[in-house]
Amino acid sequence: MKKKVKIHIKKGDTVKVIAGNSKGKSGKVLSLDPKKYRGIVEGANMVVKHVKPSANNPKGGIEKQEGSIHLSNLMVIDPSSGEQTRTGRKLNDKGKLHRYSKKSGEFLKDA
Repeated sequence: MKKKVKIHIKKGDTVKVIAGNSKGKSGKVLSLDPKKYRGIVEGANMVVKHVKPSANNPKGGIEKQEGSIHLSNLMVIDPSSGEQTRTGRKLNDKGKLHRYSKKSGEFLKDA
């Protein structure tokens, strides 16, 4: 049985790519694949896709779109300081677990 891994990033978070061809780029998380532990970031890891002709696109052609990036290569950007930060989980004043920035100590707004 495979161990379930907690994901430190959520859809809608602003993240920075810390490794790979798109290192240094930042953008919004468009989607996540928890089974493969990968995510798609807006404007990062652009790949070329060959598109067959269809009714909507009769010419077909070559399109650029975002490819997935392993989540270990992404870090959440702290909304208050604008710097990359690690995240943790702690109880808020209502007694619910929420993510917080380890750099500033502030709770992250859930997307």
